[in-house]
Amino acid sequence: MKLSVVIVNYNVEHFLEQCLLSVRKASEGLEVEVFVVDNISIDGSVEMVRRKFPEVILIENKENVGFSKANNQAMRIAKGEYILLLNPDTVVEEDTFRKCIDFMDAHPEAGGLGVRMIDGKGRFLPESKRGLPTPEVAFYKIFGLSALFPNSKRFSKYHLGYLKEDEVNEIEILSGAFMWMRKDALDKVGLLDEDFFMYGEDIDLSYRIILGGYKNYYFPETKIIHYKGESTKKSSVNYVFVFYNAMIIFAKKHFSEKNANTFSFLIKLAIYLRASVALLHRFVKQIALPFFDFSLSLGLLTLVAYYYQKLKPIQFEWDLLEIALPSYVLVWLLAVFFSGGYDKPIRLSSITKGVLIGSGIILAVYGLLPKSVQFSRLIIVVGTGTTLFSFLFLRLLLHYLKINGYSLSSDLKKRFAIIGKKDEVERVKSLLEQTTNISYVATLSPDSDVSEGYDGNINQLEDFIHINRINEVVFCAKDLSAQEIIHQMSNVKTQDNVDFKIAQPDSLFLIGSNSIHTTGEVYMLNLNNITKQKNKRNKRMFDFFSALFILLFLPFLILFQKDKKQFTKDLFTVLVGKKTWVGFNSFNGKYKLPKIKDAVITIAPQSSDNEKMHKLNMIYAKDYSVLTDLRLLVRYLFNHD
Repeated sequence: MKLSVVIVNYNVEHFLEQCLLSVRKASEGLEVEVFVVDNISIDGSVEMVRRKFPEVILIENKENVGFSKANNQAMRIAKGEYILLLNPDTVVEEDTFRKCIDFMDAHPEAGGLGVRMIDGKGRFLPESKRGLPTPEVAFYKIFGLSALFPNSKRFSKYHLGYLKEDEVNEIEILSGAFMWMRKDALDKVGLLDEDFFMYGEDIDLSYRIILGGYKNYYFPETKIIHYKGESTKKSSVNYVFVFYNAMIIFAKKHFSEKNANTFSFLIKLAIYLRASVALLHRFVKQIALPFFDFSLSLGLLTLVAYYYQKLKPIQFEWDLLEIALPSYVLVWLLAVFFSGGYDKPIRLSSITKGVLIGSGIILAVYGLLPKSVQFSRLIIVVGTGTTLFSFLFLRLLLHYLKINGYSLSSDLKKRFAIIGKKDEVERVKSLLEQTTNISYVATLSPDSDVSEGYDGNINQLEDFIHINRINEVVFCAKDLSAQEIIHQMSNVKTQDNVDFKIAQPDSLFLIGSNSIHTTGEVYMLNLNNITKQKNKRNKRMFDFFSALFILLFLPFLILFQKDKKQFTKDLFTVLVGKKTWVGFNSFNGKYKLPKIKDAVITIAPQSSDNEKMHKLNMIYAKDYSVLTDLRLLVRYLFNHD
């Protein structure tokens, strides 16, 4: 056996499928065995591997044992002369394995090999080549000197920025996303250290390979895509603690006590700095817009009240206004929130609806108050206008300043370019039409010529993106090699403004952009509607208020229930949010459904007709409506047959 490929998976089914498809192509004509070690995924990954990749050796763990231990499980039984640890969120070129084998065969001193990696936008990933994180290197990295001087031989040792991206070079640290190693070297230095649950184990093993007398190389003559979750993972507090604590384990293991203590001090300092920044960033991101909405709206409403009493022979009790005016603004704020006014991208219609609903609530409550605390309906009416103005003004300002995420709904519609042959292009176009908003679709031939029915060819991609303002490019993997796809992604110079996606043959999903962790990067047929933020919120609000209503009339409604004890138990589990009233049948069919809470009521009775249940599940997911939940709940309350 020439090569053993080991992939550790945890709940990334669609990325894993795409990875295995690329591994299958890269293995053609070679002696390769492939292991998938699954750390108790619940997303259907195991079933997918069994169904679509029977040649894969599957190891199913009954608990999440971590990255190191899972890889070691496969490496202990691997038979290959070389072992490749490969992330599931990667795509390899068709000749990647052959080129790596040829290089390693020609360099017997090489113990490990890393390749040129690009992210899902085609940008070079600097961790493709790394240096040893000594205390000095860590200091430069933590305090930003490596970012200020990215090409300095002194300050850029962490990512070896002074080495050219397109030249073979000796390096110290391999990336765990693609870690090619000689089996003889592993027999000498050992496998991954299982003290590292996640992060840091690649640094440790890379360093031990060098200590064992071997060399590690950076080999850019083949490329892979790595859909790393940079933006999400590294902004999380949990990531900061886990990653930097792994660095402390490494320092205590390999450095002298003095250097280890220095390193640990720097790392702990970094932990508190990064964790504080992460928490502050999260807080500011969530509270900033509501805070400015509240402040501007309250300021305008106070001015309205002040000038109103100047124009009219009326004296308001400002002690009363100090309670009433903030209360009005708070009602408007909550109404806008529940109407979807804080969802991204911005929808001005949702904000308008929310303010009007809030005004209706304020006027209704105002009418019930004693005359002694009523002061002016006109202020509420005028306040509606000023509040709506302030809310809309802030959104328009954020939109025109191009603040990330705060674009207007007109920008929701995307401009696509699909590259592939006609049959596959039509299939992908149909999928896109059912999963996202499209304003323009162009088709490019995968060949250098432009035949009838195409708008251009693949060699014109960059110019086509610029001229037609394309913001998403879809490559049809059935008609294009991974090598060609990666080449095109790497060579487009407007990468920051364009998302790339890959459509695998016969699959009802597209994977792309930059992150394995970012919501919305997988377009999937029929599954988007129920998991949209607005519908998740509406479903929860329906569950809560309907459960509250039922609780108020429980002495009457319970008379219609056969199992009164179970009904009461279900009522309270829905009220506190542990269950939802309506959900899927337990039978999921051949396509996995989105994750929602366990349900009291299924959308159809259990039956032997699996195809019927599958269709009903898909329709409910695709066309979700609160009215559907209401209709089924009413039927459930008064008819259990």
